[in-house]
Amino acid sequence: MMGEMVEAANKGIDGKYDAVVVGAGIGGLYAVYKLREMGLSVLGIEAGDNVGGVWYWNRYPGARCDLLTIDYCYTFSPEVDAEWSWSEQFAAQPEILEYINFVADRHELRKDYLFDTRVNRAEYDEARQVWTFRTETGKTFEATYAVMATGPLSVPKRPDFEDFDSFKGELYYSGRWPKEPVSYEGKRVGVVGVGSTGIQIIPVVAQEAKELVVFQRTPSFTMPMRNHKHSAEYTAEIKRNLSAMRAQARNSPLGGVRPATTRPYFSLPPEHRVKIMESAWQNGGHTFLGSFSDLMQNEEANEQVAEFVRGKISQVVSDPATAEALKPRGYPIFARRACLDTNYYETYNEEHVSLVDCFKEPIVGLTEKGVRTAEREIELDMLILATGYDGLTGALMAFDVVGRGGKTINQEWKDGAHSYLGLMMKDFPNLFMICGPNGPSALANIFTINEQNVNWLAGAIDHMRRSGLTAMEPTVEAEHEWMDHVHDLSLNTLVRKANTWYTGANVAGKARGLTMYTGGFKAYREACQDAADDNWRGMVFEKTGVPETVA
Repeated sequence: MMGEMVEAANKGIDGKYDAVVVGAGIGGLYAVYKLREMGLSVLGIEAGDNVGGVWYWNRYPGARCDLLTIDYCYTFSPEVDAEWSWSEQFAAQPEILEYINFVADRHELRKDYLFDTRVNRAEYDEARQVWTFRTETGKTFEATYAVMATGPLSVPKRPDFEDFDSFKGELYYSGRWPKEPVSYEGKRVGVVGVGSTGIQIIPVVAQEAKELVVFQRTPSFTMPMRNHKHSAEYTAEIKRNLSAMRAQARNSPLGGVRPATTRPYFSLPPEHRVKIMESAWQNGGHTFLGSFSDLMQNEEANEQVAEFVRGKISQVVSDPATAEALKPRGYPIFARRACLDTNYYETYNEEHVSLVDCFKEPIVGLTEKGVRTAEREIELDMLILATGYDGLTGALMAFDVVGRGGKTINQEWKDGAHSYLGLMMKDFPNLFMICGPNGPSALANIFTINEQNVNWLAGAIDHMRRSGLTAMEPTVEAEHEWMDHVHDLSLNTLVRKANTWYTGANVAGKARGLTMYTGGFKAYREACQDAADDNWRGMVFEKTGVPETVA
């Protein structure tokens, strides 16, 4: 009878593995490498036709990393460190994608991937303790361990415009940009959205377009990037000191080497504070974030820094009405993503560039010829949608993930994402989430987070295999305790006071709440390590389907 059951279970299975990794981005590639190095059989599944994750899909004009390149890279490979050098302080998308491809080539990671394949269902078989992955191509795979490296920003959000499909011109999503070159020369171009993506797109498109119309709902705070090339001497210095810098990064709140200070804003006299802010503006990058220690806790300090930046907008933008419309109000500075730009505000001084304030003149819908606002029709040849993502939870809720007893992640997260350590969920045994909700996610260096998450799950799998255990999941008590901790931390930061994808406010009907760990990367890493060191505290383990231990 058992043989008949196994034979029936094997029917229609195209491959069996120790682990299946969903996604070929930063976290997915490292997960495949790490698990393979442990001796596991691994299959990676990726919807795109190559590696790169968010940098594969985001090919829009001006796409560039807003983290220092000395942070924005893997740390696991001495070979890559020795052979790769970044060309500039803030790398552009082509160079980042080239880097990720370089890592994939150097460690032969593509051979373990199935590309052009999208998972549409992952289901746990409780009796056999395996995950079954069904794909849109009709192939089915099984694995003991499911690693979801689907990314916090991988599901573009379609705006809810009337008559969306009626527009006859060129229409592009920033997050699904075509590989073929796009020309803006001689065209009337509209850009919807002024988050970090729109802020990068707008100055580049303005250089070629006959006319550029920017549709802005909520303006973003953005600082000058002040990008520059790396000299050979500086590159040599970086390589000599890389080990020490990375040790500092792992023990920092942001998982990187951004500037930081312990001085609160009001500990300095006003003239000293202004000098620091002027210096931060001139130095560029995220210098502002490290200028004062309490910007995300002290509302009065935050507002004074915000007003300084608003003043800079007036200094740059010549038209007073446009300058005023570009000034963010109603939320704390840095509560939304901290943007960096190159000539963003200067672009509005160009005669062929105009701004539509969608709070005063909202977009109603699209027409064959362009965009219909509450007041007029604006004719366009091209429309670029930089309208963001269904962040943090969108990718895992875009397909069916079914755990114990038929429970789905969609059901479990309908009132908000919950997990233990941002890594695992009760009733979803052996399912690991990388860089998902309830961890630091967008609030720290994504390379550092991904490596830490993968190392943790690799340690958990190694523990199970050495101990003869076949499955693990958190207890409900451990999950509740972690979520209470995440919630309590969120009350101490002004990040919660802005309507952003951080809080789910950009997607209609999505549960609201700040489901990111705001205690800093160092504290998060230590919490995860403490749980592992304490005999995997908070976990229940199984052995051939029978509960074995509760740590």
